[in-house]
Amino acid sequence: MAVASKKIPAPDLVPLRRALLSVSDKTGLVDFARALCNIDVELVSTGGTAKSIAEAGLAVRDVSELTGFPEIMDGRVKTLHPSVHGGLLAIRDDAEHAAAMTEHNIQPIDLVVVNLYPFEEVMRSGGDYASVVENIDIGGPAMVRASAKNHAYVAVVTDPADYPRLIEAIKANNGSLPLSLRKELAAKAFSRTAAYDAAISNWFAEALEIDQPKWRAFGGRLESVMRYGENPHQNAGFYLTGEQRPGVATARQLQGKQLSYNNINDTDAAFELVGEFDPVRTAAVAIIKHANPCGVAEGGTLKAAYEKALACDPVSAFGGIVALNRILDALAAEEIVKIFTEVIIAPDATEEARAIVASKKNLRLLVTGGLPDADRAGLTVKSVAGGLLVQSRDNAIVDNLELNVVTKRQPTQREWEDLKFAFRIAKHVKSNAIVYARDLATVGIGAGQMSRVDSSRIAARKALDAAEVAGLKEPLTVGSVVASDAFFPFADGLLSAIDAGATAAIQPGGSMRDDEVIAAADERGIAMVFTGVRHFRH
Repeated sequence: MAVASKKIPAPDLVPLRRALLSVSDKTGLVDFARALCNIDVELVSTGGTAKSIAEAGLAVRDVSELTGFPEIMDGRVKTLHPSVHGGLLAIRDDAEHAAAMTEHNIQPIDLVVVNLYPFEEVMRSGGDYASVVENIDIGGPAMVRASAKNHAYVAVVTDPADYPRLIEAIKANNGSLPLSLRKELAAKAFSRTAAYDAAISNWFAEALEIDQPKWRAFGGRLESVMRYGENPHQNAGFYLTGEQRPGVATARQLQGKQLSYNNINDTDAAFELVGEFDPVRTAAVAIIKHANPCGVAEGGTLKAAYEKALACDPVSAFGGIVALNRILDALAAEEIVKIFTEVIIAPDATEEARAIVASKKNLRLLVTGGLPDADRAGLTVKSVAGGLLVQSRDNAIVDNLELNVVTKRQPTQREWEDLKFAFRIAKHVKSNAIVYARDLATVGIGAGQMSRVDSSRIAARKALDAAEVAGLKEPLTVGSVVASDAFFPFADGLLSAIDAGATAAIQPGGSMRDDEVIAAADERGIAMVFTGVRHFRH
């Protein structure tokens, strides 16, 4: 049953006389507390926060004086008391509330400064179950929510970055805080507790191996406001979830203008792809456009891999994203900057490479400190009208699959290497996906078509175009292998690939017409491998 409002208007300005401070992150705490003391605000505090304030020579009242009750149970119970929450929740212009405050000697609290136990940090650091649970804050969120609900009279600060702004507002309003700011701080406070609770609930689901909990929530912290979204008429922001997996969200941007919404989306796709390649075994480069690869290759060096990747589709590579699985060196950097490139992302970059990239002032250079582990579990989320689609990350990698040759002819050793390479790439191409590969480089990619045979034909057509640019007499699909992200429902898609010159194929299998497709492969003398795993990507 809903609780009716008493319709008491909120005052515009509330004089600031008493503040309760209880923070885990003590960044800027002493300077902020001193600024409050300088305008005669009484400070009430708890535990380590009170100690820090007192050690700075500032007057501070312990919360136990306010409650008349000591902190107990290792500090688990200290602010959960009517003297605190009455001072936060009272509607001061309500006669009944005012009478209750007088009767029970409850003093109003005008400002609450709380940041929560570092649950997210402890969780990410790999703390054991008990340690993570112990860092679930109870009193903090309770005070934050109470203050935010009663923003008509109470201001709440959850972010040390807001300290200077708050002091300026107090000074500008002669010791009071305006309603507009109290509302804004309340909205931010509820956002913070929502993200905090989302992190806790998702951790529990993972720890207890609950794949589909009854309720799902996801939260993040605003990292940057985008100039716009996918299109100029859409607004957008970039939020960090706190996952410590190397990638665009954790990268350091060494140079270049701000990343756009599309830059972030495409850079993530590019780096996830090169994360499939062990940097000890090989150098790998992916060139991405609109979240699809237009060229991927392995090589003995990054320069060699980049040149092979670029040759696949040099036209589409213009204005693309380049991802590398090794430290960017000078030789690779010199090649990459020869054409217009939006972003380079790599685990790191040498000083020489950084200097070369610096000659292109708008080119973004991101370093991540590592590669995303392709087989790590995780979640992906997609919004639909009225809901969210949540699934586990596609962490199946070809090296761990049971590959089954279903044709009379076995692949050659070279074909085996190219087949595995091509299937790695197909995982990262929008469905329906067809990838031709030769000598550990893509030579034709068909992406996002409604028909698999169309993807096959488009990939072959792109290979013809690339051959023309390179001055070759025939496309590199001649003698290549072909990978499909899902099964061929009919033989026509496979036959199209064979007509383009493919000599071996890799696909999941599982069609009702597998026998027909295998027979077509045998009739044309190609080798075909089933993976048993599909890689749809929408």
